[in-house]
Amino acid sequence: MRKIITISAFLFLALAVLPQAIPPAQAQAHRYPAMAPLSDYLMPRDAEIALARSAAPASISDGATVMVLGRQGYITAVRGTNGFLCYVERSWARATNDPEFWNPKMRAPNCFNQPAATSVAQVYLMKTRLVLAGKSKAEINRQLAAALNSGKLPAPPPGGMCYMMSRQQYLNDAAKSWHPHLMFYVRGEVAKSWGANLPRSPVIAVYDADARVTVFMVVVRRWSDGTPAPN
Repeated sequence: MRKIITISAFLFLALAVLPQAIPPAQAQAHRYPAMAPLSDYLMPRDAEIALARSAAPASISDGATVMVLGRQGYITAVRGTNGFLCYVERSWARATNDPEFWNPKMRAPNCFNQPAATSVAQVYLMKTRLVLAGKSKAEINRQLAAALNSGKLPAPPPGGMCYMMSRQQYLNDAAKSWHPHLMFYVRGEVAKSWGANLPRSPVIAVYDADARVTVFMVVVRRWSDGTPAPN
């Protein structure tokens, strides 16, 4: 029988996995008030490459470029051939007002296709450089906004998407590995025009304010290694 993903499951993702969708007034008291030592966020190089590749099936990730986190930002560890980009996001992928912005346990493998790799992914890569340079949250937000306004960070073209299908992903303290899923990016805040998130609507979306894109999510039934995912 085909697995049915309920609206409540998707809303759990919107609230727990992508908390930039939550208005600041609803944010909890910060559980991680400051950045942990940088060593807590770093990984051995080979382990990080393997974890990054686990975001997508091997037929995709084996040919992808892989980046790993260094002390000043992400660096290219493997140059790919198929246009995909895989890396492991840390907690500052989340909104700056999120209570888990500094959670050192977060490891979220992503594998972006070429349209998303050259646009949406670049927002996080720039944000990482600012974080590791010691910029304040206000300055991070200001510089990201300026880069988007000027076109230094390009708007996503049509067709951008990302695989998040790793069994080893740790998205946050509530969701942990959650479900394997795909994400599709549309420029601007367009969920309402798609009828997303309305009662009985099958379309589920959240707005990523950092990248200025609406993220449409599709849960899939298997992890990237082909093993069944939980219902």
